[in-house]
Amino acid sequence: MNKRIVVDPITRIEGHLRIEAELGEDGAIKSAYSSGTMVRGIELILKGRDPREAWAFAQRICGVCTLVHGLASVRAVENALGYDIPANAQLIRNLMVGAQYVHDHVMHFYHLHALDWVDVVSALKADPKATSELAQSISSYAKSSPGYFADVQKKVKTFVESGQLGIFANGFWGHPEYRLPPEANLMALAHYLEALAWQRDVVQIHTIFGGKNPHPNFLVGGVPAPLSAGPGTAGDGSASTAVNIVTLNQVRAIIKSMRDFVEQVYIPDTLAIAGFYKDWFARGEGLGNFMTYGDFPADGHAKNSSLLIPAGVILNRDLSHIEPVDLNDPQQIQEFAAHSWYEYSVGKEAGLHPYVGETNLAYSGPKPPYEQLDVEKSYSWLKAPRWRNKAVEVGPLARVLMLYAKGHEQTRELTDGALKKLDLPLTAMFSTMGRTAARALETKIIADQMDGWLDSLLANINRGEVSVHNNVLWDPATWPAKARGVGFMEAPRGALAHWVVIKDGKIENYQAVVPSTWNAGPRDATGQSGAYEAALADRHQLADAKQPLEIQRTIHSFDPCLACAVHVVDPDGAELVSIEVT
Repeated sequence: MNKRIVVDPITRIEGHLRIEAELGEDGAIKSAYSSGTMVRGIELILKGRDPREAWAFAQRICGVCTLVHGLASVRAVENALGYDIPANAQLIRNLMVGAQYVHDHVMHFYHLHALDWVDVVSALKADPKATSELAQSISSYAKSSPGYFADVQKKVKTFVESGQLGIFANGFWGHPEYRLPPEANLMALAHYLEALAWQRDVVQIHTIFGGKNPHPNFLVGGVPAPLSAGPGTAGDGSASTAVNIVTLNQVRAIIKSMRDFVEQVYIPDTLAIAGFYKDWFARGEGLGNFMTYGDFPADGHAKNSSLLIPAGVILNRDLSHIEPVDLNDPQQIQEFAAHSWYEYSVGKEAGLHPYVGETNLAYSGPKPPYEQLDVEKSYSWLKAPRWRNKAVEVGPLARVLMLYAKGHEQTRELTDGALKKLDLPLTAMFSTMGRTAARALETKIIADQMDGWLDSLLANINRGEVSVHNNVLWDPATWPAKARGVGFMEAPRGALAHWVVIKDGKIENYQAVVPSTWNAGPRDATGQSGAYEAALADRHQLADAKQPLEIQRTIHSFDPCLACAVHVVDPDGAELVSIEVT
């Protein structure tokens, strides 16, 4: 008889996720089930509101992905009303999203995912001198002295001896699947702590252009950050609050800090760790289908602009052919609820395009605590989105594969170079560790682009071009009686889009389909698994069923954000879920 392993909650993620895995006689995972276990209200809250304020609510879908939801919402309204934005606004948006990528990917690797490969307690056995030699052999990063690593080791030893591991508590330390030598563990642990300090500076880009972080400010029709050709000091005729040469030089310094950390710490650490887990380049892919919406337009004219990240769908690993994506086509994008705790007015077997999407609660499942899910029925708060009825994976791996397939020179150089160093073929990217490596490689690609966007912004300012928004949208009398649009982008976790229907100046319907809905969604009406479920059923053998480290590795490789993926509220304001703490 097959045994079912339950991991609830999956930790080191954003939101609430339950994974159940069926083990065969040989201890390998035969099938898996992904369940989002908490709801929150956004989409129906937006009904009846002014579309120009939707972004401020949409940002609250998540406490991590705040910027990208705000921008997707703004783009949806701009698309619905046929509105372009000034070039400066697009460059500023690119810089803000680029900063989100670099920050999010580095923080995910060190603070959410690295501990799947790094044994913190093992670092206590390391020789700081040997750790220094290891660090200097793979990178020129300045903080690599024996004394530096000895200090880090002393800090961790204090935690362990006090019996209070703090942020490192409850790990599977000593698990037989941890393979790094103590020195590699100490090096990675030191960089874990270093990244905590580094990230405080990186988010300043959001505060410079958006006023704050998290939840930076946006504006339908542009950005809210005025530009000044002067230094912005009192008496020079420019607003003291404007973004000026002083603050843009600060942005330049932050970009340098970002690039240095990515090049000297993040990428070397990723490749060093990957070298000890090369077998993980052969498991955890699952679907073999990948999708991108595309992002980082060269200017404000989204319909005509070239995108740094191209859009398309790769099917069955075939990089020689890219299928086009049309987010307005009801035959391409649909959400299914056959195994979700929702009802559709047209029946649970149907698929709905987001323009006519519904978020009607129909929960009739078990109430916690319960032993296991009834996977033959509904078992998740997530819906199951599909592209032409096919399950697809979105995220860093999809983007790197798309760039590689399109012949992007830097992507090919970085990918081929990393695989050559690890002595692996290109097909190794279709895997758990390939997903992790792709995230590191695309971080460098995006970070390297940021100086160019800043150069273009400065060049515009020097020519006297300081416009960052247009006010035409602020007269609803000019809007059509009914309009609809989609705002799409590539969020760090993958393809993100918001669909809005506007009627008589107010939101009639609003739907957000997010990366973790694509990846973490349950089975659809045909029984087709989502990306998480398929990846876990792809050559996973558990060394210890009581400590399912292998499940965590593959799930974390997607960087789950379940808070983004589940959002529903009763339109009558009735209580849907009651959570009691005893």
